[in-house]
Amino acid sequence: MAEKIFSKAGGLPRVKLSHAPAGPNAFKRMIDIADRAEPGQMVAVYDKNNNPYGVAIYNPRSQITLRIFTRENPEEFQVDRFFDERVTRAVSLRRDVLKLQDKTNACRLVHDYADGLPGLTVDIYNDQISLEFYSLGMYRLWPNIEAAFKKHFPQASFQHRASSYTQEMEGFKIKPEEGPGRKTRVVENGVQFEIDMKAGYKTGFFCDQRENRLFASTLAAGKNVIDLCAYTGGFGIYAAKLGGAADVTCVELDPEASAMCKRNANINKVRVDAVCADAFTYMRQMIELKRKYGLVVLDPYKLVSNREERDKGIFKYRDFNRIALSLVEEGGIFVTCSCSGMVSMEEFSFILRGAAANAGRRVQILKKSGAGPDHPVAADYPEGEYLKCISCRVF
Repeated sequence: MAEKIFSKAGGLPRVKLSHAPAGPNAFKRMIDIADRAEPGQMVAVYDKNNNPYGVAIYNPRSQITLRIFTRENPEEFQVDRFFDERVTRAVSLRRDVLKLQDKTNACRLVHDYADGLPGLTVDIYNDQISLEFYSLGMYRLWPNIEAAFKKHFPQASFQHRASSYTQEMEGFKIKPEEGPGRKTRVVENGVQFEIDMKAGYKTGFFCDQRENRLFASTLAAGKNVIDLCAYTGGFGIYAAKLGGAADVTCVELDPEASAMCKRNANINKVRVDAVCADAFTYMRQMIELKRKYGLVVLDPYKLVSNREERDKGIFKYRDFNRIALSLVEEGGIFVTCSCSGMVSMEEFSFILRGAAANAGRRVQILKKSGAGPDHPVAADYPEGEYLKCISCRVF
């Protein structure tokens, strides 16, 4: 019978590794003993020789059995101190190093593994903080997480989010919030956006595209612009307000998001044609009308969420890009994006190359980029580099 070892700090259940993982995650095949541990619990992790290895979140029903968030000796671990230190470090990066408060009141405060809090992303939008959970264990720790953030943002209110897929795979349920949605207004580089925290996709607003929106706007002067899968109008409104675009059309299928795009255009005192329509259908209609645009932005929702969707999603990306390229005028600009973490930049570049060949267009790549610096990437978890943005000229 295996020797039982428990952490002195809070009596954490013990997990023993058969061998050390290469990164911050350990899977079932790497675990030799899981003693007294329940799904979602913090556990003390020991190596095969019973030496302290760290502290992790344990969930045997998850694809990721252990999410290791510190290599600290579990016998010295204190949960409140841990969250205070990690949150303080994350906030300091955004405030003191990146100085994002000089350009925006919306940013990512915690980016999962890169900020040492696996299974959690945190975004702030003015006075609202959105916590998105990717693991049962991190969700169970939400009171500790909120307490740590309240020390830095005492006036902020909090909202909890998790995708239906995550809740099913991890084994927890977030109850929908009752009452009217909480609206707030954010500013990026002088451009304003209204956000409905209750209705918004993901964490309410795509602050990861901040730098990409700004770059695309520098290429918009005097051009007819179409922003496909526009959500609440980020790229299009930037092009109109900062870029000096001649004409801007924002196409979005969701009626609430399209209505908010109109409001955001009014807030910024710019003219934007917000069209509530399916992007595929609208693009084909414009091709039939022989419409061309000087700047085409394609920023679809995540088309590959898991391995089972991979082949189908890649086909959709290729088809989306092929049709969108047909709308770009000779010498015009095409900005194409993917937020699917399971599609690498190399693969996305290959998709673009194939789409261009199928569309009979030649593409000159100007810039490849990702999320802003408030979305850092852990060296031992490259999967955190999920956003791809390719800006190019089309002939």
